[in-house]
Amino acid sequence: MKEQFLLLINSHQGLIQKVGNLYGNSKEDREDLFQDIVLQLWRSYPTFRGGSKVTTWMYRVALNTALTRLRKETKAERFVELGSEAFQVPAVEGGPSEEMAAMHRAIRRLSPVDQALTLLYLEDCSYREIAEVLGISETNVGFKLHKIKSQLRTLISIA
Repeated sequence: MKEQFLLLINSHQGLIQKVGNLYGNSKEDREDLFQDIVLQLWRSYPTFRGGSKVTTWMYRVALNTALTRLRKETKAERFVELGSEAFQVPAVEGGPSEEMAAMHRAIRRLSPVDQALTLLYLEDCSYREIAEVLGISETNVGFKLHKIKSQLRTLISIA
């Protein structure tokens, strides 16, 4: 099987290079894309049944690989283009009350999962929504919220 695959790649490497030339911006990009395509071809080779021409199958895999990579790079570039000014937190007039500040400090002392659950609860999410987001049952949401409320009362009273 390995030998047949390598023969296939050698005889149709021009096809892979065409896709690489089309979607790669530099020599390194084209080489990386070539390797990614060969890897995807190897992964899908055992499932190729010959229902279409080998070149049709290779183009499908190569183009899907290139387009997937392009989408990932495009998403990454969108975030890279944001300057640091985009992440400046606007000043809040007056700031939180002492009670709210104490509540925020107490919430930060909870486990990360309990912090997430508390955030969702404070955002008025239903138990069903919280359960879906966290991957737990609605019953478990209720149990955890009861426990968290008790923990918060204790943490605030100590502070």
